[in-house]
Amino acid sequence: MSLIKILRVHCYWWVIIIFISIVSEGLSAGKKEGFENLLNAVVRIDVLETTFTAGAKRSIRGVGSGVIMSVDGHILTNAHVVSNNAEDISVTLSNLERLKARLIGWDHWTDLALLQLDLDELKRRQLHLSIATFGDSQSLYTGQTVFAVGTPNGLSRTVTRGIISNTDRYFEGTDLIHGYETGYFNTWLQTDAAINPGNSGGPLVTEKGKVIGINTRSYLGANNLGFAVPATIAEYVMRGLLRDGKVTRSYIGLIPGPLQDLESFYDIEVNIGMLVNSIDPGSPASKANLRPGDIVLSIDEEKVDGRFPEQLPPIRNKISSYPVGSKIQLEIKRTSGIRKVTVETEALESRIGELWAFDDWGLSVEKVTRAVARELKLSSGNGVRVIGIQPAFPAENTGLRRGDIISTVNRQPIESLQMLKDIYKGYEKSPDKILLEIWRHRKILYFVLKP
Repeated sequence: MSLIKILRVHCYWWVIIIFISIVSEGLSAGKKEGFENLLNAVVRIDVLETTFTAGAKRSIRGVGSGVIMSVDGHILTNAHVVSNNAEDISVTLSNLERLKARLIGWDHWTDLALLQLDLDELKRRQLHLSIATFGDSQSLYTGQTVFAVGTPNGLSRTVTRGIISNTDRYFEGTDLIHGYETGYFNTWLQTDAAINPGNSGGPLVTEKGKVIGINTRSYLGANNLGFAVPATIAEYVMRGLLRDGKVTRSYIGLIPGPLQDLESFYDIEVNIGMLVNSIDPGSPASKANLRPGDIVLSIDEEKVDGRFPEQLPPIRNKISSYPVGSKIQLEIKRTSGIRKVTVETEALESRIGELWAFDDWGLSVEKVTRAVARELKLSSGNGVRVIGIQPAFPAENTGLRRGDIISTVNRQPIESLQMLKDIYKGYEKSPDKILLEIWRHRKILYFVLKP
């Protein structure tokens, strides 16, 4: 090979090396810029919240994290950080400026909430917002590097590094947020990135700064066990909260169970079917004559695979995604054979109703929900349930107990919590005896509340 050819080859290699170096530096710079933007979008959230426990109204303070997801100052966080009982919400930006925010809506079923910054204050103070963007949580793989960003123990803009430990973690049973149900409709991303109290509501992100989860929980006393709501769920919930202030879901009252190790007893193929563990009393499934022990083979002619516990939340989510009032056709296997059943959906409601406390009575209550009325076999959904009583106050002296259902006051059916609030206002102005009709252990009792 001539000297000229050798020089040409060397030149080509140097050009390629320089090109690769420039591209690598550009990618690295782009990755760094994306991550820096994400850091600037993460905020600290300070909350003053009302609780209604032990017969009184109390205020508690909490600290959490959030991430700005729109130019209009919408912040995604956890429902257990900011609930519907928040009195005051303060947000600290990455530049340490502090602003007020309001709750747009919350969804305890997925432990997510959406806030909005005070836009007038933003404009007046000429503050600039950095906006985070969602990544694809469905393309994550075990071992992928991720970062948890938030305010652990009040330390703002803290970043911890880890990997995706599991992309589809499932928890048995129902968790509670301020007594509300959660964890029905999704599995979690598991990570070994450190998540501590205060990280809740902050983002779990990729190296490019894309939000692929909202950090939600960790195991206290355990190392490297953190969990986040996947971005696919967070994005869906955020759209619903932006549109309606809530996420409306369908409900049929069917409690599913995994079929693992049971197929041979039911004479069905592996990976087909979902066990009906139980049926809520008075629910659409109950009215359609579904029974515990039935096997759901298909939903609207689409086969169901509920062999493992991890497969149940997506099935629940599929049912909940139907418009309220939809008619769903279920193919059911029972010992008597296979049949098709049509179930009309209702709006999903929590078992927990609106909460309030009547301080002068030493009484805290919750509105009776449809689910509780059915469970207790009440004739109607009227009334409030006693959830707390203060010692030596009129409620205790009257003989009220936790769990009592107050159905009427002075012979008036309590159709809403506001009715009881109005009665209480009159009591505050001129205290007088009040006649209470109580439902306790399937018995009707009468008590006189005295000032």
